[in-house]
Amino acid sequence: MTGFDYDIVVSGGGVAGLTAACVFGAAGFTVLCLDPAPPITDRDAAGSDLRTTAFLQPAQALLDRAGLWPRLAPHAAELQVMRIVDAGGELAEPRLTREFDAADISDRPFGWNLPNWLLRREMVARLQELPGVTFRPGTGTASLFTREGEARVGLSDGTRVRCRLVIAADGRDSPMRESAGIGVKTTHYGQKALAFAVTHAIPHDNVSTEIHRSGGPFTLVPLPDHGGRPSSAVVWMEEGTEVQRLAALPRPEFEAAMNDRSCLLFGPLTLASRRTAWPIISRIATQLYAERVALVAEAAHVVPPIGAQGLNMSLGDLRVLLELAEAAPDRLGDLRMLETYHRHRHLEIRTRVAGIDLLNRASMMRAQPLRDLRAMGLNAIYSLAPVRKTIMQLGLGARG
Repeated sequence: MTGFDYDIVVSGGGVAGLTAACVFGAAGFTVLCLDPAPPITDRDAAGSDLRTTAFLQPAQALLDRAGLWPRLAPHAAELQVMRIVDAGGELAEPRLTREFDAADISDRPFGWNLPNWLLRREMVARLQELPGVTFRPGTGTASLFTREGEARVGLSDGTRVRCRLVIAADGRDSPMRESAGIGVKTTHYGQKALAFAVTHAIPHDNVSTEIHRSGGPFTLVPLPDHGGRPSSAVVWMEEGTEVQRLAALPRPEFEAAMNDRSCLLFGPLTLASRRTAWPIISRIATQLYAERVALVAEAAHVVPPIGAQGLNMSLGDLRVLLELAEAAPDRLGDLRMLETYHRHRHLEIRTRVAGIDLLNRASMMRAQPLRDLRAMGLNAIYSLAPVRKTIMQLGLGARG
């Protein structure tokens, strides 16, 4: 549009920000994507993100529309079954196992799992194919000034650009959210998560497994084979002091600890990457917009890594924004569009954050009677087929 440098400025070049640039660029909008830190796109490079992201069905459809899925599909591991194991008895061994099979509700898998470093690599490559998208790694946002008809974003290199909409995808401590004066509500759990990859003797058979004892879940998510052996990504949530202790253990002692925690469900696990630690919080923005600014992803909401909800909620944000932008392109970024975005997303986000908070607190339980109660609850849910199917559909992001 005349007078604007870009239709959209995306603040943040993580997985959510790069996806936003691809989604809106593929839809024909002009986009500038900024990130002060160039993306690390090599698995073994210092600082690479060894976490993985499970894209559920609605998210995969959005990636396909953005032209990303053909790049990602060859590297993805299917998630056909979600297995929950309660190992909360007196001994660290499975006492209750329940499986949620995607075949009960769909002819496709629940989702597909990919490493975050690889996602960045393929997304950056896709941006280079989109003529309306400019990606500037190494340049961040420094200031924000808005008025009714435009936003002016100051960049870290001293320049300024004008746009119709700023998409804040710049993380849980979002500079754009702070510049827009939007508050947040944060819950601290005293937990951290260890993320790493393992190989194992027993194939995962496209089953994602959450093992619950205390402190938080120990989750193994399928990856493609590594070095000729079955491989999984692991997220191990525990109290912060325990994660620090585990992260500092020499490799043999750490492998012994993780094998004990895994209940050897896949046979002996062998560490296949370095270990990285992440703080666990819940956070939700008081509102999802300000004048000419839309919050998405961790700028808008943060949840513990349970049930593959985090980034899939983020892509739900982008899906709604895109629907509104395409329905009325001339109103991109105006107050009515942003109020509608907030109305469509905020209640669902609050509901999901509350639900994941409850699941996390249940997983953290240390007292034996409470752990027994947790197992009884899981068994009750699984035994009721309509309830089980409804939970699976909600987990996929079904919108009421």
